Amino acid sequence: MATQATHQMSSERILRTKQLEIVGELSANHNGSLARALELVSAASKTGVDAIKLQTYTPDTITLASDLEAFKVSKNHELWGGRSLYDLYLEAHTPWEWHEPIFSLAQSLGLEVFSSPFDETAVDFLESLGVKRYKIASLEIVDLPLIAKVAATGKPIILSTGASTLQEVGLAVNTAREVNPLIDITLLLCTSSYPASPNSIGLSNMKILGRKFDAAVGFSDHTIGIGVSVAAAALGASMIEKHITLDESSNGPDASFSASVTELALLVKSAHEAAAAVKEREFGPHRSEHESLRLRPSLWVTANVKKGDLVSEHNVRSLRPSGGLPPSELKKLIGQTFSRDVSRATPMSHQLHS
Repeated sequence: MATQATHQMSSERILRTKQLEIVGELSANHNGSLARALELVSAASKTGVDAIKLQTYTPDTITLASDLEAFKVSKNHELWGGRSLYDLYLEAHTPWEWHEPIFSLAQSLGLEVFSSPFDETAVDFLESLGVKRYKIASLEIVDLPLIAKVAATGKPIILSTGASTLQEVGLAVNTAREVNPLIDITLLLCTSSYPASPNSIGLSNMKILGRKFDAAVGFSDHTIGIGVSVAAAALGASMIEKHITLDESSNGPDASFSASVTELALLVKSAHEAAAAVKEREFGPHRSEHESLRLRPSLWVTANVKKGDLVSEHNVRSLRPSGGLPPSELKKLIGQTFSRDVSRATPMSHQLHS
């Protein structure tokens, strides 16, 4: 049996264990239109994202049609206050018959497409579509039978950790590893708040997740803007997931905290730049700095001089470029004599003085 202890990560191990991957979350931003969903996939393909993610459920597989208060979003919720879960999910869900055309289009555009199943029937359906990996949504982290069902497919699992304790993450990870000890798991740090404020994120907790559970770690971003995602890339996220929309001003359930296509393209560019910039390298001049090294200051003869003239600050100075003695040698040279005639703009060397 796989235990948490056997999957501990040493403190020396780097956080990023995979190449950075950017995933665009379609979610409810199709606004009830397959044509819009396909347009969003096409637009996303031009931004440089690596994959598109869907959510696979129906209102009846995820909740009950009920007017009881327990089946409603709390009234003070910023986006969905007072709405029944059934009505919200009826609006937000991606009909199962849309999956195949979305999968086909994404794949034809060179994008992977995968999904979050919310019950076991969704897993069976996604298997019929040949999905290559699965995402477990934050709230489903406690649905251990669902996690076991997904793990039994042998395919990689992306596990979102919003609203979770470390103990709950551990139970989910161990459940998957008990079914398949070699399963590929990526844990996504997440704040399950819509929208999430940057001060609620705690990006440093990515390192805790990676070390404690010996897993690749990423970030599922519900903040407004791209700054937090870029910071996550700099801190070592292997994956960044961001909701995407064609129109931030639309009335869709997720639009207000989703990135526009333009923002998504900027996120892809900026996140990869941040990830590249923090890579460790040996300290010292980089090969790209060759010209800067050539232009470093050194000592140059600044006036025509005769043999026997004294070296002074009037005829030898520290100037760009390199080629002469280091500037630190000037004080030692002052008062010595030139050993031959020297023309202006000659690099100063030991052979020129005595």
